[in-house]
Amino acid sequence: MSYWDMFATWVGANANNGTWYIGGVIAACGFLTASTTLIISGVISYLLLAAASYMGYKTGLTAMTLTRASFGLRGSLLPSVINLVQFIGWAAVNTFIAATSMSYLFHDIFGWPVYGKPGGTTGLVVGIIVMSIFHLLSISVGQRSVQMIERVGIVLVFIFVIWESIVVFKTVSFHQILNWQPPHHLKMTPGAAIDVLAAFNLAWVTAASDFSRFTGVKKNATQASFLGANLGLFWFAFIGLIATIGTAITLNHFDPNNSDPSTIASKLGLGFLAMIVIILTSTTANAVNLMSAGSALTNMTRRLSLRVSLWVVTLVATAVTFLPIFVASFLTIFTAFLDGIGMVLGPEIGIFLVDYFWLRRQQYQIDDFSKVHGQYWYQGGVNWIAILVWVVSVACYIGLKHVSIIANTIGATFVVIILSMVLYGALAKFTQKQVE
Repeated sequence: MSYWDMFATWVGANANNGTWYIGGVIAACGFLTASTTLIISGVISYLLLAAASYMGYKTGLTAMTLTRASFGLRGSLLPSVINLVQFIGWAAVNTFIAATSMSYLFHDIFGWPVYGKPGGTTGLVVGIIVMSIFHLLSISVGQRSVQMIERVGIVLVFIFVIWESIVVFKTVSFHQILNWQPPHHLKMTPGAAIDVLAAFNLAWVTAASDFSRFTGVKKNATQASFLGANLGLFWFAFIGLIATIGTAITLNHFDPNNSDPSTIASKLGLGFLAMIVIILTSTTANAVNLMSAGSALTNMTRRLSLRVSLWVVTLVATAVTFLPIFVASFLTIFTAFLDGIGMVLGPEIGIFLVDYFWLRRQQYQIDDFSKVHGQYWYQGGVNWIAILVWVVSVACYIGLKHVSIIANTIGATFVVIILSMVLYGALAKFTQKQVE
């Protein structure tokens, strides 16, 4: 992968309807607070992404294979399950939002009710099926098809966002957006916004080396990943934030359930072409999601090829996409999903980064990554110190969410990442000294 390929991959990963939706969700903080938390969370998260990308560039291994060094050959099943679940979840989120856009297209073409109106479920269901076919095509030949999807998608994304920005600022002024405040009962605290954004951003950290392993240039792996991911995040989350606030001002009504790009684009009168681009951006994002989920499944089974794993996870993601129709509102499921990701993902990231960069001094023995009784076998294939630290850190996350001074200001996620790094590093060093 060239610098441009890596940059386009990570722009495409974030320049999509899910990022727009996140921007709409944090609009409940007001523009200034949402903007500040967005920038801080993005920079911190994608510094971690660059570090994880460096690991893939140096070793040539996938993200979940790399966790065998810190969690053990069998212990890596834990982060693999986390990755499998979260990326299937993200694929389902993006598919649901894109299928909502398709229901608007079906309304324009066939006169079907849009999703959210009586009878609108039909258009959504057909949209989910059509989007899943697109996703199967996008990952049909593995990394190469993902690469081609991102090259085309990034151009369309740029055009769409510029167009959307012009339309929004023709409707309302920046001064109005800057001074708008959400209703008190819907207001989100800065800490809650940081945790929402961290869960969204950190998901990519555990996928970084799935792509950086395909480049032999350090700058492609680290700089291109950092800049691309941040550009996609800032651009699309900001447009989601501005469009949601702009719509709330125009209609004199704010509802975070209506933060998805299809509803906003429709209310701003963008029409048919906007829905087409929203659908295409879902495909570019899900190409990355499905590739990472497939890599996790391959690490878990070690029997399925990557291509077969990609087909399996795509079909499972299709089934998961139907959940909001039967269980709860999309926003309710989405918020619960993000909270779950932040809780389990932060400690995993802290452990595998500190293992590589501090404990191992960037030196992994590649031959031992599949060797029973090698140095990454630990006890029965599991590094119980890593598992213990992960469990303790998850418990701390749950506890900190109930400490208002933390939960409402800086959030629990980044605090827990630091805690997991310190705890794992200290216990691993202490154990090593006891053995010596």
